[in-house]
Amino acid sequence: MILVTGANGQLGSELRQILGDKAQYADVSDLDITDKKAVEDFFKGKHFSFIINCAAYTAVDKAEKDLQLAELININGPENLAKTGVPLVHISTDYVFDGKNFQPYTEEDSTNPVSVYGKTKLFGEQKVLENASTAVIIRTSWLYSTFGNNFVKTMRRLGKDKESLNVVFDQIGSPTYARDLAQAIVDLLPQLKIGTKEVYHFSNEGVCSWYDFAIAIMAMSDLDCEVFPIESKDYPTAAPRPHYSVLNKAKIKKDFGIEISHWADSLSDCIMELENE
Repeated sequence: MILVTGANGQLGSELRQILGDKAQYADVSDLDITDKKAVEDFFKGKHFSFIINCAAYTAVDKAEKDLQLAELININGPENLAKTGVPLVHISTDYVFDGKNFQPYTEEDSTNPVSVYGKTKLFGEQKVLENASTAVIIRTSWLYSTFGNNFVKTMRRLGKDKESLNVVFDQIGSPTYARDLAQAIVDLLPQLKIGTKEVYHFSNEGVCSWYDFAIAIMAMSDLDCEVFPIESKDYPTAAPRPHYSVLNKAKIKKDFGIEISHWADSLSDCIMELENE
């Protein structure tokens, strides 16, 4: 049996669609991963083959002031799960990098997060690698899905109400359809060797700015909303964002034989699904 934590979020919901009754699903009401004793009690008498930890504090701007909660969920939580001894797949982020690169980040590149969110996610990675017997950390970027709140759904909502929108064009990355990431995780589980401790990168193929992404969302959704490019300095946020956070995925493709779709193809699939809801 697999345990999925943070099971009601975007990725957890996609895993539920794929794994069905092959997994047990726990959200914060079932298991508070930040509570060491609660985690110990939850695992007593249970046998799990893997934990997939999708639980995270992801409110990037709010984290700047909400440091304590971000640390509890992004650092203490993964540490508590790592200490159970159950092989752990832990989800991390492109925000562990400062975005000053000019070529896609490999797993070996130096981390240097510029936000509280990025820092807490990096410390969480370190706690997992220090405490788990078997662990795979998967850094991903720009996650969206038919579930939860995300950029795709926000753009579609605004695109129906507004004639025009301003979106930043100087932040470059790769959107990731949570369903593709969920499938990749399910595909790599049977290949995981006990004692492995590795970091991997996964996003959809291809590169774009948030502006390009928004243009594609409007076009695929048949919305007439015009999108204008602006610079990050004209859209100030509490937390700084990396200007370039494209992830190099060669390692996960080589080690697990995973094929990855282009972001535009996956976006089209997601929008088709949203249209049919």
